[in-house]
Amino acid sequence: MDPGVPAVAPALGGRVLFDQRWTDLAFLHWPVDPDLVARFLPAGVEPDVIGGVTYVGLIPFHMRAAGAGRGHPAPYLGDFLETNVRLYSVDAAGRHGVVFRSLEASRLATVLAARWGYRLPYVWSRMRVERDGDTWVWSSRRRWPDRGLQTRIAVRVGAPLDEPTPLDIWLTARWGLHHRVAGRTIWTPNEHSAWPLCTAEVLEISDELVAAAGIDVDGLPPVPTRFSPGVRTVFGWPRPI
Repeated sequence: MDPGVPAVAPALGGRVLFDQRWTDLAFLHWPVDPDLVARFLPAGVEPDVIGGVTYVGLIPFHMRAAGAGRGHPAPYLGDFLETNVRLYSVDAAGRHGVVFRSLEASRLATVLAARWGYRLPYVWSRMRVERDGDTWVWSSRRRWPDRGLQTRIAVRVGAPLDEPTPLDIWLTARWGLHHRVAGRTIWTPNEHSAWPLCTAEVLEISDELVAAAGIDVDGLPPVPTRFSPGVRTVFGWPRPI
């Protein structure tokens, strides 16, 4: 199977808008019918498809050293836990990205800045991550808006993957995001090294975030779950599609 996306990020070019590190991530995914999620994507973008389906992802991780420009981490505000619900998108120019349905974050000021300055659907949540050997547990409860929505995810991390599958590449080699700003669909590119991936087993999942995003899934993710220690990434300046 050809993943149809480049495994290596295209060179960003131009000035850097944001610089950050994503660490200690779990990638949980469910296949969904593209026709059922198309309504959630901005104009000019359609569901990206592999093997006749698209996917919804639930991704908990730790954001570190985030800041404007390159190499200027914001003290305190640039370090927080996050869990996002995302869909997979492609535009007429063939840019394969993500569309966020929600982004839980543990820093209120960061949430407000991202919601009102960049029009991303960040929400403020009480969050924590615990590690016991190879077992990781992420939990959150939403504070604002839609107070009370929660998630709890526990995974056991296994061996490093020597060779990611085409689906692993398709789900993780996403070099930008599509979103809506001031009535226009925007593409914001990013660049980072290939994800170092490990196998992972889901031990527990109790989640309300995917359903709150308007997407119905059942049970444990049928797609092999992955874990990554993380990457450093930089974002370029947004441009209308």
